[in-house]
Amino acid sequence: MRITVWFSFFVVLAVASLSGCRGVQHNGQEQLKFFRYNQVSGLASLDPAFAKDQAGNWVCNQLFNSLVQLDDQLKIRPSLAKSWDISDDGLTYIFHLRTDVKFHNDDCFANHAGRLLKAQDVVFSFSRIVDPKTSSPGAWIFNKDIDKTAPFTALNDSTFQLKLQRPFMPMLGILSMQYCSIVPEEAVKKYGSQFRSHPVGTGPFMYRKWREGTALILVRNPDYFETDSSGHKLPYIDGIKVTFIDNKKTEFLAFKQHELDFISGLDGSYIDEVLDDNGSLKSGLQDKFNLLKTPYLNTEYLGFLMKPGNEKENPLLNKKVRQAINFGFDRREMIQYLRKGVGRPAESGFTPYGLPSYDTTLVKGYTHNNARALELLKEAGFPGGNGLPEMKLYTNETYKEFGLFISKQLEQIGLKVKVEISQPAILREWMSQSKVNMFRGSWLADYPDAENYFAFFYSKNGSPPNYTRFNNTEFDQLYERSLLEKDDAKRFDLYRAMERIIIEEAPVVPLYYDEVLRFSQKNIEGLAPNALNLLDLRRVKIN
Repeated sequence: MRITVWFSFFVVLAVASLSGCRGVQHNGQEQLKFFRYNQVSGLASLDPAFAKDQAGNWVCNQLFNSLVQLDDQLKIRPSLAKSWDISDDGLTYIFHLRTDVKFHNDDCFANHAGRLLKAQDVVFSFSRIVDPKTSSPGAWIFNKDIDKTAPFTALNDSTFQLKLQRPFMPMLGILSMQYCSIVPEEAVKKYGSQFRSHPVGTGPFMYRKWREGTALILVRNPDYFETDSSGHKLPYIDGIKVTFIDNKKTEFLAFKQHELDFISGLDGSYIDEVLDDNGSLKSGLQDKFNLLKTPYLNTEYLGFLMKPGNEKENPLLNKKVRQAINFGFDRREMIQYLRKGVGRPAESGFTPYGLPSYDTTLVKGYTHNNARALELLKEAGFPGGNGLPEMKLYTNETYKEFGLFISKQLEQIGLKVKVEISQPAILREWMSQSKVNMFRGSWLADYPDAENYFAFFYSKNGSPPNYTRFNNTEFDQLYERSLLEKDDAKRFDLYRAMERIIIEEAPVVPLYYDEVLRFSQKNIEGLAPNALNLLDLRRVKIN
């Protein structure tokens, strides 16, 4: 059934309660402007305390606000908090809230009208995340860092205080996550477990209707507090329609038939039809829809188990062997051959491009150099790979071709690598239990700070995230200093120093920095990209 049929019913319900519409007249009837997108993975909840995946993040970003938000360059900007102060010891954060923010109109409030946001709402929302009774998967964002006695305090109606037990400068980035969205206590108490399907927030759009597995309708919040640079109230469009087609091929066909305004990503079977050899939109399609290719904070890598042991049994404990592998294959050819030019070769270390601290001029990683790889193997006592046993690279079916590509190229420097295929969940368990010496993994940022990547190598972290069991005293000291440094430029210098240690010690083989493909119809404007692939529809216009 065409998705338009599903929408017709829901839009009628939405229009019945929608006010302040700004559509154009057509045959005497007003045409509402709804942005249409699909969510292949489905949607488990509209409660931000459970926004653990892209589907939840995208919807919650329309319904709720946090104290701070990210701009297109992933820099922290005010949202519900108009400003903030951080104590010299980095343990106390004072947030000064806007006084013009209202929750959505809802039956949970007196007179069914949304009330003004207060600092106590922040206390309630954050306390709810860490409350074991909530069972929020986002509890980790606070549990290790907040003060144990009085972490969240409303100093007055417009001033909120956050106290930490240890300095952690990436905290502002964490506060921009959807887990940290502010919700009213009245709604949570009234709806209980059904808050998941009856959300009440302060965001640019309001909940209207959700038929699970079929369609979700959000409508414009006429009382939203943000404006554009000209003073016009946001958002511009009248609402959002979300469908749940569970097949990427069908989703793309719906997009081609103009039943969707936007899709993110592309089924592999359509890549050759849509993209040229450089990963750009084919010339014959450029007048039909738009393609925006943007960085995505995900690094694909090979990891080595660094747990001390016998080098004869595990030659990957030899740094020169690990370095030789890093030099021994062509990342650029791999991206071109296996990903149609989507993604960037990881030639500047582990942290991906798209992060504010990323700088290729200051951090030099590995590039393809067989001559250097052979030199390193000779220095390691394995000239031409002689004396090295066959190594096993563990991966899953999705990345099998990458493993085979790397294995084939490493043969040119005398290395024998056998690709072993495992189920993703089983492989993660083996990685956690130190049962595999070489494995493929992905590291996707939870928040836009390189600290998220360096935690992967901090020796005091268990596994996960430290799957390699990397342990380096100098690295740990730099990491701990970075948590205290409030000056961004100085903190970025510490990050780059850590990156250079990772490159030298080679506990991983960075493969590529991911990119996301965003397709939109020609009449869509203002769909801003960001490296977290977060969907922001406040400034979208439909012409």
